[in-house]
Amino acid sequence: MTILDWLLVSMKKLVAAGVDSPRRDCLVLVEDLLDKDRSWVNAHAEYELNDEQISVLDEQLKRRINREPLAYIRGKAWFYKRFFEVNPDVLIPRPESESFIELLKELDVGTVVDVGTGSGCLAITAKLELPQTQVFATDISSEALKVAQKNALNHKTEINFVQGNFLEPINELDLENYAILANLPYVPNDLVTSPEIKTEPELALFSGTDGLDHYRQFWKQVNELHAKPKYILTESLENQHEQLEKLAKESSYRLLKTDVLVQLFEKA
Repeated sequence: MTILDWLLVSMKKLVAAGVDSPRRDCLVLVEDLLDKDRSWVNAHAEYELNDEQISVLDEQLKRRINREPLAYIRGKAWFYKRFFEVNPDVLIPRPESESFIELLKELDVGTVVDVGTGSGCLAITAKLELPQTQVFATDISSEALKVAQKNALNHKTEINFVQGNFLEPINELDLENYAILANLPYVPNDLVTSPEIKTEPELALFSGTDGLDHYRQFWKQVNELHAKPKYILTESLENQHEQLEKLAKESSYRLLKTDVLVQLFEKA
């Protein structure tokens, strides 16, 4: 079977399963298997796949037909010009979260704390883009921290990982002139946008009726910090921004800027 033959058959199966990007997904699986780029695959459509290669691709295709996210099938996701390992223990990095890094690069801080780090993509990217910055990363999930630690090792970065609920692990640290990155769960419990979202960890996605339960707990913890951050960056749905701004204001933080879904707050 040639690459083209496999693509044509497989794309039809993904269309029938309701996958909205059948050609892209099939091409990515072939590219990964052969370790070739898109241009090579397109130029070698008549390349003959062997039985073992077809077996691997067909097994991956079954997983995609069952609406497992492509990132979990590949075992990696692209974020801010780099690949990060992912598995069902962590949320898949989203392109809109890159705004955290763009906004962070505009600030003058010596330390960054990534709360609920998941795969570690924000903490690690912050360290790579701002190498002189000290970076702490927290997560309540020990399994998520294992993934983040592996990614830090892969990207040769030194991150201070600590397990715990949001800000609790850093409350005793002597921090000053620092920023918090808080990409917390913000999806309302009844908002399921696709079958794929059901395969991601609920702990990292859903947050009560309006999606803001975790942020209420977070801002409460901010109030209890003995050394408060100069800046706090959060991500949420656009229709949650006004309520988040109110929560921030109650904790003596004012909105400086919004970039896509990310809001930047400064201590008043």
